[in-house]
Amino acid sequence: MKSIRMNAINELDNAVNKAVNTGKPVFVLFFGTELPETSQSWCPDCVIADPLIRKALSDKDVILLEVPVGNRDEWKGKPDHPYRVKYQIPAIPTLCKWTANGRGNMLVEDDCADWDRLEQFVSS
Repeated sequence: MKSIRMNAINELDNAVNKAVNTGKPVFVLFFGTELPETSQSWCPDCVIADPLIRKALSDKDVILLEVPVGNRDEWKGKPDHPYRVKYQIPAIPTLCKWTANGRGNMLVEDDCADWDRLEQFVSS
């Protein structure tokens, strides 16, 4: 797995296009930004799902684009958040498959921490 961190919304489209053009499977993980004092996401579901997602992808020849959505105040209760609007991300964590046709299937919230669903998702 090759992992690439996005730092701004305007980087994502270009990064996705470059990743898709490699011919490798592309996954995009939307998650709550890490807190400086803990180095972990402010989102408890993201903290649980992150190591499972990485384990599921670790031995695969894939590209993972990591997309922090911002701090809690920027995300929670904000239907106009750019990732919600542009990419229809309903909640975090969300793990999406991406192809040349755009965003495909996705796992959302608890599904990202369900090992059986996660393993099936990354293998299909």
